[in-house]
Amino acid sequence: MELCELYEKYEEINLRLESLVVFSNLRYDDVIAEMAGLVYHTLPMFLEDKNEYNFINKYRDFAEELYKNNINFSEYVLQKTLEDENFYIIGKAQGIEFDVYIEECVKNELETLQMLSLITPEQFQEDLKDVLECKIFLPKWRTSEIDFLSEYKKRINNINIYGYGKYSKNKMFILKDGETIPVKYPDSQRLDHLYGYERERQAVINNTLALLNGKPAQNTLLYGDAGTGKSSTVKAIVNEYASKGLRLIEVTKEQLRDIPHIIDSISKNPLKFILFIDDLSFSSDDDCFGALKATLEGSVSARADNIAIYATSNRRHLVKERFSDRDGDDVHRNDTIQELISLSARFGLKVNFSKPDKNAYIDIVTSLAEINNINLDKDSLSVQAESFAIKNGGRSARTAKQFINQLIADGKN
Repeated sequence: MELCELYEKYEEINLRLESLVVFSNLRYDDVIAEMAGLVYHTLPMFLEDKNEYNFINKYRDFAEELYKNNINFSEYVLQKTLEDENFYIIGKAQGIEFDVYIEECVKNELETLQMLSLITPEQFQEDLKDVLECKIFLPKWRTSEIDFLSEYKKRINNINIYGYGKYSKNKMFILKDGETIPVKYPDSQRLDHLYGYERERQAVINNTLALLNGKPAQNTLLYGDAGTGKSSTVKAIVNEYASKGLRLIEVTKEQLRDIPHIIDSISKNPLKFILFIDDLSFSSDDDCFGALKATLEGSVSARADNIAIYATSNRRHLVKERFSDRDGDDVHRNDTIQELISLSARFGLKVNFSKPDKNAYIDIVTSLAEINNINLDKDSLSVQAESFAIKNGGRSARTAKQFINQLIADGKN
């Protein structure tokens, strides 16, 4: 291929990348930016002095960045394209119909990204064989023939399942400085790893399915004894239904005032969200008490069809009530008491996870022993499990799991 033809070929790719409007964010992606830099810095080679070092350095930078993420460049570019949060996909999620010129722009830009994704190492080496004089090994990567326009249409048509932006890439988030941050290593707990409390867990599952299906879902309080699987239930449900469009944002008690802001930011999102408050309790004079109370019912922005608040607590009424609260100097003592217990009443669904009796505890232990291949007969297992519970704070699902872990550590499996 003549040098002028090569120049035109790479110049077209470079100019098309520079003209991205809808997908302009992708120009700043680490891998795509390195490829754009490689294409751009290839151009002067054809007209100047065969600057091999310049080309090889850019080639190396691209390959190094790609290898950190995906050996297949086409798959990488497609993934970033589908996840990109831009005005077009946000508008489509809200049912907006765009002007034909914008639709034309989207189609053209998807063609550009597809063209970019098909650049192969062999293509570079073949095109530049008469320019590059050194013969060294150059890293390779893979590409695939993917119809970007077709894949993007599929994403738009299923936006309520996949979402966009950071919520399409992650399923669990924490709140930091008022913004949602993906959890780097989310809890992998699954429903089929939990034993006991089937009735209680099913009530929470049914409520979650209502949320996913666009039906009225209740704000939910999971309360009861420590170690009974309240938090594990919530996280396992999110893992189970993340592929259906469910996400979790964990909020601490100190961050309750940020909830209205978070609700405003996700209320139009096509995904479904659980705002999760773990191990919740208040003192009677806690300033955060009123913030949550208003969020659950009183705030004008507190209710959205795609959001439910799930909280866990060891206390049914959430408030550490003292006798002085009942007998204090408040003239209207009954009003004081009602104020303290009114918060839990604002949860439409309340599920009690009580401490298991001996039979329920042994059933949990037995189930865990079976899946972990514990080599103990049932009588011996029961006796040791009871002894372990007595020494470790009593029977609970957590104690059962700790007991099984101890047996595994002792080589009983």
